Amino acid sequence: MKLQKEINRFLWLTLVILLAWNCHTYAKPSNNQYVNLFIGTSGDHGQCDPGAAVPFGMIRVCPDSQPRSHAGYDYGVSTISGISVNRLSGVGCGGAGGNLSIKPSLPGYNLQLVKETEKAEPGYYMAMLNNGVKTELTATHNIAVERYSFPKHTEAVLSLNLAASFERFIKEEHEVIGDNELEGYIVCANVCGRGQYKLYFNLTSNKHFKVKREVNKRLVMEFEDGNAKSVEIRIAVSSVSQTAARKENELTWKKSFSQIKNQAKHLWAEKLGKVEVKGGKEEDQIIFYTSLYRALLSPANVTSSDNQYFGTDGKVHQTEGSTYYSSWSLWDTFRTKFPLLVILEPAVMKNITNSLVRLYLSGKENWSTSFEATPTVRTEHAVVLLLDAYKKGIKGIDFNVCYQQLCNEAAELPMNSPDQKLEATIDLWALAQIADIIGKKEDAGKYQDRSEQLFIDTWKNEFMNIDSGYSKMRDNGLYQGTRWQYRWALPQYLDQMALLAGNRDTLKNQLSYFFENNLYNHGNEPDIHVPYLYNKLDAPAATQQKVHEILTKKIIHKYGGNAEFKTPVFERAYNNLPKGFTIEMDEDDGTMGAWYVFSAMGLYPLIVGEPNYELVPPLFNHVTIKLENGKTFTIKCKNRTNKDDVLNKVLLNKITFNKWNLSHEELLNGGVLEFIYDVKN
Repeated sequence: MKLQKEINRFLWLTLVILLAWNCHTYAKPSNNQYVNLFIGTSGDHGQCDPGAAVPFGMIRVCPDSQPRSHAGYDYGVSTISGISVNRLSGVGCGGAGGNLSIKPSLPGYNLQLVKETEKAEPGYYMAMLNNGVKTELTATHNIAVERYSFPKHTEAVLSLNLAASFERFIKEEHEVIGDNELEGYIVCANVCGRGQYKLYFNLTSNKHFKVKREVNKRLVMEFEDGNAKSVEIRIAVSSVSQTAARKENELTWKKSFSQIKNQAKHLWAEKLGKVEVKGGKEEDQIIFYTSLYRALLSPANVTSSDNQYFGTDGKVHQTEGSTYYSSWSLWDTFRTKFPLLVILEPAVMKNITNSLVRLYLSGKENWSTSFEATPTVRTEHAVVLLLDAYKKGIKGIDFNVCYQQLCNEAAELPMNSPDQKLEATIDLWALAQIADIIGKKEDAGKYQDRSEQLFIDTWKNEFMNIDSGYSKMRDNGLYQGTRWQYRWALPQYLDQMALLAGNRDTLKNQLSYFFENNLYNHGNEPDIHVPYLYNKLDAPAATQQKVHEILTKKIIHKYGGNAEFKTPVFERAYNNLPKGFTIEMDEDDGTMGAWYVFSAMGLYPLIVGEPNYELVPPLFNHVTIKLENGKTFTIKCKNRTNKDDVLNKVLLNKITFNKWNLSHEELLNGGVLEFIYDVKN
């Protein structure tokens, strides 16, 4: 008897310990807590949004301000036109998306957010409205889940705007199916009015409704149950078919709002947990993880649950078990975001690169085609992205199947202005290496010669001799930049630059003049890599200084996105505020966020297409990257107390490291990179 009591006591204590451990494990905080989705959402300070989404999803469900910003939402505006299911961040013109907008009121009601009630976290958004309705939003990769809780003695009514679109609305068709279902499709123009996308949708409600009236593509949905105080709407979208959209809703209908919300939360925790940072200010951690979050929003997984996708040839294709992605903004994102995904999301990048190869085969244009699967922008420099992924070990890229299309694209590269010639030079340089990879040696030599000669001729004619027009925005037809900013565009030809400038010291002095006179513009992409050129010019301390200033200090901004400011702006480029980016600095679909993530970690892909990273001491004293191969790469700063501390030496796995770049292979091998500072007495 006594023995049995002891056994029972032991079992009870074991159960208590296990329960306590499970609770501890479940309650362990994730990096989600450091994401501030309101950063960059106010005015023209990033053009971001706090929408509920999952990584690489088609859905970003969020209120749209009236008047709206590029991404629909503007933190500084309380009035909203409704809640739509999709958008892009800071991609130029008027953005795209804003579809299937629901207003939990009659159409003409002046609906406003009660700003102090707003809450947003990865996978979830909530706010009270001025009519007393509580709005809660969450998402899967292709379903917007919207819950509206109406106050007592208020009739439950929703207005659905089928013609809602940030760009030109083209057409729609819809049909009411039974008492709680509505389906159809919409067709809308893409960013800058170029091309279009078609989305099939299936809308279901947990309460019966009737469409009481329809005016100008706006449906008024009234709910029969007078006690229907909480209405949940689910809008599934698909580019494949009406049947596919309906199936998506059916597959998740048994999951509750809370389950879908928690599923989104855990997806984000897993993604954001791939990098751990310690030893910095909490504000810096918030900007870091918010930047990482935004780099993981796109491109969008547009694959149906039965592995089909809609191609730019206007046909539905089978994916054969892989995932097809769309929603591109490559002119910006090839520089930073996709190189970051190569490190953190190689499995995703395998599918992304495969999707781009298929895009070449089904019909790729520089901007949106007439047959897109979701809102998208532009696809220039896909060739560079593919080369970079290949050089860094992403498997399954078959250049042979799309080589002719790559060559056709190269033959039509625009060269009407100096910047276009430099942009073309980058693509020709990448194509030369791809030709070499697949054994086309003659083509490789031809494209390399064309690239190098085009660079030399353009640089000599436009960028070698510095004159009074050098600091003028759009000088001589340049797009969103000055000659000072564009002259550094091809670091792969730095040796040729130095020869044309006279020598490396002369070029370095010109680079110093560039920074000392505040001619650098972090508000746009053409020169965001330039601080890292000092590493290549044997002045790593200057790279460290400039990068640290951009990450943490107020700096002088002479230029916006399209013109020189009348009065220079003195502020930080990145802030933990709704006005999170300096004025007119767009987040550009994850480009600027990825720049911050790379620089704060202490790595930077200066030459996209080469498997190397420039090094700089990280913003944090301890950074751990969890690699997909199971290894970790840790970057540490030892004995550093402030930015003025003197760097003594650098060690890689306890061995002196005498260079300022790290190969991708060294990164994948795992280990510890240490920046050792002098110990202060």
